[in-house]
This record gives sequence, structure tokens and C-alpha cells, in this order.
Amino acid sequence: MTDVQKALAEIETIRSHVARAMEFRGYGPVTLAGTGALAVLAAALQTALINRPALHPVEYLKLWVGTAALSLALITGETISRVRRSHSRLALPMLRSAGEEFFPAIVAGLLITVAIAHDSVRDIWMLPGLWQVIFSLGVFASCRLLPRPMFAVGLWYLTSGLVLLAHANCSCTLSPWAMGIPFGVGQVVVAAVLWFGYRETHEFS
Repeated sequence: MTDVQKALAEIETIRSHVARAMEFRGYGPVTLAGTGALAVLAAALQTALINRPALHPVEYLKLWVGTAALSLALITGETISRVRRSHSRLALPMLRSAGEEFFPAIVAGLLITVAIAHDSVRDIWMLPGLWQVIFSLGVFASCRLLPRPMFAVGLWYLTSGLVLLAHANCSCTLSPWAMGIPFGVGQVVVAAVLWFGYRETHEFS
């Protein structure tokens, strides 16, 4: 390795360390609030179209996995755009750092969904609670990059998920509002935390 290559590698390492120490300003509050609205809309659609989700697990999964995929696509698109504006030369390290925090939770949620849907569809009642617990772990992992009150959001999702899991095999766990309320409220609170947290350190843009 030449001296130039060593220098470039050291610069990249320094950028990575700086990115891990900075507040991540890539998440857009308005878009995150919008994903909460999507969760409420999905709950309303479930109410209208899927009367007995335990008997129609495929339709239930299509609705909520589709809602999650759409939300993820919207958040990812805006995050990339905002990071390029907010963090400039540190854009890639900041995106990598944020991805390392939340991506494992996304993968775990997807794999658990596939496993239950493929091998144990009778246990589909567990998914809303598991999704929320796993999402809370992603929020907790991301807290060091975000305003401090975000920890309370992680507690919200963890508590709601555990409450659902405690109601073993109860039909209420597949109620549309078992997803609509936790994610509808949770994402709006996330948006509020980011909006006011960002404004405390810099003028919001």
C-alpha cells in the first residue's frame, strides 16, 4: 500500500469516526409522520377488506408487509436526499452508520415474518407483537445518533409489542388497530422528537 493509499484510508477512518459521533439529521419528520398515517390507512383497509385475518393470513401479510415496504421506500428516498444536503462530504459515512444501526432490525423482522408465514402460519397472531418489539430494538440502536427523547419512542414500541405478545393467541392481536395505533402514534411521536430535536441544535430545514 502506497503512502497515498494509507493517507486515504486514514481519512476514511476518521470520517467514519466523525460520522458515528455526529447527530444524524437524515430522517425527515414530515415523511415519518406520513408513515404513521399510512399505518392508520392500512388499519382502515384491513377493517374494510379483511374481516377475519386469522382465516386469511396471506391477505393480512400482503397488507402489512406492503405498508412496511412502502414506508421504508419513502423514508429511504428522503433520507438519502437529506443526508446529501445536511452532511455533505460525510454523507456516505453517515448513511452507513445509520444503516448499521437499523438494518439488522429490518432483516430480523423480515426473516421472522418469512419463517412464521412459511412454517407456522397458525402462529401469525404473534407477528404484530414481534414486529413492534423488533422495531423498538432498531429505535434503541439508533438512539445514539438521534435526539435523546427518541429513547421514549423505543419504550413505546417495546411496551406495545410485549402487551400484544402477552395476550397469547387472542384475536385482538390481529385487530387492525393492534398495528394502526402503535405505529400511527409512534411515528408521529418520532416526527415530533426529530422536528423539535433538530431545531434545538440548528435551524430546521
